[in-house]
Amino acid sequence: MIRCPDPRYPIVHTLAQLLVRRMSFALLLASAALAVLPGVSRAQEAALRFGVLPLGGALESRQDWKPLLDDMGASVGRPVVALSFTSYEGLRLAMQENRVDLAFVSGKLALEAVLQYGMVVLNQVVRPDGLPGYRSVLIVRKDGPIQSLDDVLNQPGKWRLGMGETQSMSGYVIPQLQLFAPRGIAIERHFPSELVDGHQGTALAVANGDVDVATNNTADLDRFRSHFPQEAARLKIIWESDLIPHGAIVMQRGFPEAMRDKVRAFLSGYGHGAGARGDTERVVLSRLHGLAGFPPADNRMLLQVLRLEYQLSQRQALQGQWVSEQARQSRLARLAAEYEDQRQRLAAAPAP
Repeated sequence: MIRCPDPRYPIVHTLAQLLVRRMSFALLLASAALAVLPGVSRAQEAALRFGVLPLGGALESRQDWKPLLDDMGASVGRPVVALSFTSYEGLRLAMQENRVDLAFVSGKLALEAVLQYGMVVLNQVVRPDGLPGYRSVLIVRKDGPIQSLDDVLNQPGKWRLGMGETQSMSGYVIPQLQLFAPRGIAIERHFPSELVDGHQGTALAVANGDVDVATNNTADLDRFRSHFPQEAARLKIIWESDLIPHGAIVMQRGFPEAMRDKVRAFLSGYGHGAGARGDTERVVLSRLHGLAGFPPADNRMLLQVLRLEYQLSQRQALQGQWVSEQARQSRLARLAAEYEDQRQRLAAAPAP
């Protein structure tokens, strides 16, 4: 049996159905059109997520970066928000899981980001002293029992050590490469206890007597002196490394080249203008590790970092315990092959 429309509203009922169908079809067409229009995507409309390691506390770090990131957002046409992480590992995981779009990172973390997480170098970091890097240091209390580097090296099992995470160039990689490994010192056996923390945390630990000696770096110690003058006055440096390459700004490769160019151009010019605006920008930079600017760069700036990493891995393989000499040589051959492959990948980067 065929059912007819309700005779009480035959016209209204059928017209309503027709309008609903037409509106649904129109909305479907509009959605499809938006999906194919270039530049109209939910990801592109969202804020850019800028990952940073806290220079002091997480809140302090976000506040220090906010003026620069607000200016960046106005320049590139998208808001930029700071995501502050409490550790190198937290920031590394965020880059690996694509939870940040760009980041200010150490040389080692930048190397991982480029080789493993699909990111590219946009800018490098410079400081007012004009040096192409900074130095790793060992610090102790001036009135403490350690008076020289020999005291640390020649008395195994006695001192408590403060150090950075394994992704930290100055807090871990360089002290291992230039100080401990050449002398055949294994940190985990030489020191009875280790405190792993950021540079501010390890400096405070030494100043307050919680550890006897700690790794740090010249740039972070300068900032520490301005924020904790009394504690800084208790410290002295007993060892300095060679120069370490400065950190970098990296960005996800998946962004359009035009967007990456906008970010690179903004950072390159920041702090170099004349007048009141330039003065304001330079004050902002001075609060960020005492920076002087972000000249343009590319992945090739990481070649020196790669070489340092390779040298450390090579030295550890030579000094490690192996089941046979053949196993050691096999490991060294793999390291050499990986280094050459990665070197070629970095060297192929186009000039900014």
